[in-house]
Amino acid sequence: MQTEIIIAGFGGQGVLFAGQVLAYAAMDNDLHVTWIPSYGPEMRGGTANCTVIIGDEPIGAPIVKHPKAVIALNLPSLDKYEPLVAENGILLVNSSLIERKVERPDVHVVYVSANEIAERLGDKRLTNMVMVGAWLGASGVLDMKAVQTSLKAHLPAKHHKLLPANYLALEEGAQIARETLAQAA
Repeated sequence: MQTEIIIAGFGGQGVLFAGQVLAYAAMDNDLHVTWIPSYGPEMRGGTANCTVIIGDEPIGAPIVKHPKAVIALNLPSLDKYEPLVAENGILLVNSSLIERKVERPDVHVVYVSANEIAERLGDKRLTNMVMVGAWLGASGVLDMKAVQTSLKAHLPAKHHKLLPANYLALEEGAQIARETLAQAA
């Protein structure tokens, strides 16, 4: 088993942290993993993306042309990565910031109003965890409990007060993805 995920958005949306969470969870569960960040020189508002590859065997190369999943947090990311998602792949779209619909009929699409969910949970910075949860619910590659355990293990202790909200964000995103894909089946 090997799966590739590209997470993309603006700087400041927690793109790189979302990828790190997945990478840590994979490592903590004895899977092979690569995490490659990419970002513009701007502190906030520039482009940011990361590629995460998770496998049960050594990973040959960290380069991905056609990822099995893309998490698009903003419109430029959707525009860039929609054509690249593998056929029958998963495209997770932050519908809070992206108004257009996915044009490809050969991918599984999950629209998540991640910003609104994060704000309802009390912190707009949870948007990335809502989307990570959606990927967990759509892919089944990693177990929710494993991701939550790794989040706790790798989040600095001073931020542990944020864990319950992060767990809720993960759960809500996963639930939306499961419901969306069940309806589409």
